[in-house]
Amino acid sequence: MASSRKDDGLQPKGSVERLVAVSNRLPIAVQRKSGGWQVQPGSGGLVTAITPVLKNRGGLWIGWSGTTEEVDWGDELDIASQKSGYRIHPVTLTPDELQNFYFGFANEVIWPLFHDLTTRCNFNPEYWYYYLQVNDKYAETIGKHSLPTDYIWVQDYHLIAVAQMLRKRRIARRMGFFLHIPFPSPDVFMRLPWRAQLLRAMLEYDLLGFQTIRDRRNFIHCLQYISPDLKTVGRGDVVTLQVDGRTVRIGAFPISIDYDHFCTSSAASSVQTKLHWLKESMAGSQIILGVDRLDYTKGLPERLRSFQLALERHPDLHRKLTLVQVLVPSRTDVPEYQQLKSEVERLVGEINGQFTYGGWAPVLYMFRNLQSDELLAYYRAAQIALVTPIKDGMNLVAKEYCACNLDEEGVLILSEFAGAAAQLQKNAILVNPHDIEGVAEAIYRAFTMDPEEKKARMRRARDSIKKNNIFSWVDSYLAAAFSKKLNDFPKEAEYVPDISLGRESES
Repeated sequence: MASSRKDDGLQPKGSVERLVAVSNRLPIAVQRKSGGWQVQPGSGGLVTAITPVLKNRGGLWIGWSGTTEEVDWGDELDIASQKSGYRIHPVTLTPDELQNFYFGFANEVIWPLFHDLTTRCNFNPEYWYYYLQVNDKYAETIGKHSLPTDYIWVQDYHLIAVAQMLRKRRIARRMGFFLHIPFPSPDVFMRLPWRAQLLRAMLEYDLLGFQTIRDRRNFIHCLQYISPDLKTVGRGDVVTLQVDGRTVRIGAFPISIDYDHFCTSSAASSVQTKLHWLKESMAGSQIILGVDRLDYTKGLPERLRSFQLALERHPDLHRKLTLVQVLVPSRTDVPEYQQLKSEVERLVGEINGQFTYGGWAPVLYMFRNLQSDELLAYYRAAQIALVTPIKDGMNLVAKEYCACNLDEEGVLILSEFAGAAAQLQKNAILVNPHDIEGVAEAIYRAFTMDPEEKKARMRRARDSIKKNNIFSWVDSYLAAAFSKKLNDFPKEAEYVPDISLGRESES
């Protein structure tokens, strides 16, 4: 089977290796405006993590544009690509594909299942076939725009079957996959009707990356449950597996943040101005901060009940501690998420109604996206961060808070079920988010902690994040993938725009 490839990107001089990031969404947002379409930079944890990997290094990013409408791109993609420093290639989805692949299999099957919330799963058989169909669309786009020397780095649970589809199309590429969410234990994963097929699809990659050793161990246990003859070899962060004459590497690569960027940005004058205003407006009350996307995995009702109990048990917190809960809108048209939002707002009203007096309200609730400067100001102003998901692949908010804690006077309260707990457990106060009493006492412990202990904990946490930043994450993955580091890839000066490229056929 032959296929042709047209590469209209920032073409490298000569034959060099490039990184091709593949994710559900592109790092841009497309909006219809009068007279056409407008492309704006996207946001989110994945964009934050992957952008430094590709920027000014000749990379490509392949993903869905965010709309099911026909888009007349004009020059918008070229302009966005030049601004980004890497080429952007959209995948088009139909309304049916979006509904059944994204809202269906990705968000009603894999998301709740991999977060141990099996009662929320909807194992609709039609979802599975749409999942494969859309993954094949991504494979087709990869084959069209990538080179045989490229390394294809597929991101997250939406696109597990991409490597399998590339092999079916006989498109030979080196391929790696990174799972940003947790991988469940066998007793949870085995409830998936397509468990064997999904595991088989994962084994088509050359390298599988997980957030933690626990996630990697769960995957291997599930694999051995289905195929007891498969045995891993090696110790440490990366082990190997022989499958059909191929070597598959399986590793743990905890994702991180651009530590220096957060440090520098949080010290900017615009942030300092907002920080001063925040401190003045809080009238001496300390801030305990929660920043979350609206989702049932974030433990929001449990967190609010814990804060309510802390106020009931410790009256000396009154007028001295304010919970600032930032809730970022997400899937607001889904009834389940609407119900969660209503529950959060009911609890906020209950707590404020119970404890507000003398101009002090115990909960300041914001249901919106914060501008970058505003978020950084809250990170700096907060004496305590309350990061208590029911389960989370990593949780970068915990690391962002620490990086922005320039005075090293903050305390991180962190769920033991967040991937970040593996790295920060010795310097955070670890809690079980289901333990309302335990979290309430952790809040009081953080509030009353000795300043020297606070400083020592935060300094160690920040040192750990600085050492294990986003670039070390990339380097560790690339080293395991093909013995390369980020700096081994050409810099911007070695690339020139080229829009008159030929075609390549491959068998």
